[in-house]
Amino acid sequence: MSQKAIKSFKQLDKDDFRILEAIEQGMRSHEHVPVKIISIISGFPEDEVIFRLDKLHQLELVIRWIGGYIGFELNSNGHDSLALNALVRANTIEAIGMPIGVGKESDVYEALTPEKRSVAIKFHRLGRISFRQTRRLRSYTAGRKHLSWLQESQIAARREYVALKRIHPVISSVPEPIGQNRHCVAMELIEGEELSNILEIEEPTVILTKIIEIMKTIYHSCGIIHADLSEFNILITPEYNTIIIDWPQWVNQTHPNAEMLLKRDVHNVLTFFKKRFGISEFLISVINYLKEN
Repeated sequence: MSQKAIKSFKQLDKDDFRILEAIEQGMRSHEHVPVKIISIISGFPEDEVIFRLDKLHQLELVIRWIGGYIGFELNSNGHDSLALNALVRANTIEAIGMPIGVGKESDVYEALTPEKRSVAIKFHRLGRISFRQTRRLRSYTAGRKHLSWLQESQIAARREYVALKRIHPVISSVPEPIGQNRHCVAMELIEGEELSNILEIEEPTVILTKIIEIMKTIYHSCGIIHADLSEFNILITPEYNTIIIDWPQWVNQTHPNAEMLLKRDVHNVLTFFKKRFGISEFLISVINYLKEN
């Protein structure tokens, strides 16, 4: 979400959000939602709808399409606005601040709760990569042939929130989940550095052991495998605590591909530690240890 989108959000009233929600609902059956359909869904007369659509278009929250008819669809800014509005109305957040991380498939912003606690707001952005690549990499889209970028991002956010809700009460080595709406997850703000960016660690063997122990606890106590683990989603805090992030691709240990995905996670971690810190561990030995009760 751009700073322009944040500024636009502040200019919206409840009726503008009603129009955005009507477009969102209409997009379930229309690529470009006709003005008449937006009017029916929102309950506003067409002249009111046209007036507000002009405002939303100027604020760059919707895309106008002109063909056999005039239709509208949400862009990412409009989608962000709906999610933020829902989180504000639920008293999950009060204000949103500056970006703290921008990746291929998500943006992360700092936000403030009504209790003045700093939290992180993660916006899933699966539309940044091709749908073909998304489906190749994500088992949770299997069998879903007609998902839009909006739907895929929403599914990813829901899955990540579910994983954090299951894991955090058991072990605090994942961010605490705070709220979720559409493609957006509110979670604990972690002060830490990606493992991939750390060139030197005083005791890298200790860190590797911590990661393996965290994986084992989550595997046995939660029945969950990360399924996309690497040095890019492991954070090391200033106190040298280890936090694992980015959970939308998780699978249960009963998943048909669980064994393969667990091996891939372990392989990624061991490969990094061998290349970066010269630590060698046997893959099979670590896998067997993880699976031991």
